[in-house]
Amino acid sequence: MATPRLKQLYLKEIVPALKEKFRYQSIMQVPKVEKICINKGMGVAVTDKKLIDVAIEEISAITGQRAVPTKAKKAISNFKLREGMPIGVRVTLRGDRMYEFMDRLMNIALPRVRDFRGVNARGFDGRGNFTLGVKEQIIFPEISIDKVSKISGMDITFVTTAKTDEESYELLKAFGMPFANKN
Repeated sequence: MATPRLKQLYLKEIVPALKEKFRYQSIMQVPKVEKICINKGMGVAVTDKKLIDVAIEEISAITGQRAVPTKAKKAISNFKLREGMPIGVRVTLRGDRMYEFMDRLMNIALPRVRDFRGVNARGFDGRGNFTLGVKEQIIFPEISIDKVSKISGMDITFVTTAKTDEESYELLKAFGMPFANKN
């Protein structure tokens, strides 16, 4: 299997550029993307159990890795929710699959968003991780619009080894994340 395009880009161009910009002593100090976590909350699945299976199939098709259901930790009677009921779907991508997904997200899926003006740069958590929300799963070419029964969104979190938001911002920008103007 060939090395993903973004992995080659990271090793050949991004590492030297960030090392110079932030004056790191070693290339091991240069931040990298550790994993990408994709989470899809399905609160409406309380009434319809089939939605979880559909969501698992969709996320698995998008990422190329089997998604797992998330279960409720507590029972909440007002929402007709019992402990252990499936209420969401998640998947964690690492290695080559992570780079392939990141490539498809930045270059194919995000430009397909209606009225796309860039990703909001306020999704950083203060520790170098970045989360963005996608409102519709149909921006991914793997999803057939005809088969979608309910349009739902998902949260995509980029977990990096960066110590600060600025380092993480520069890392993701170097990968080609289409950030809107940073405020």
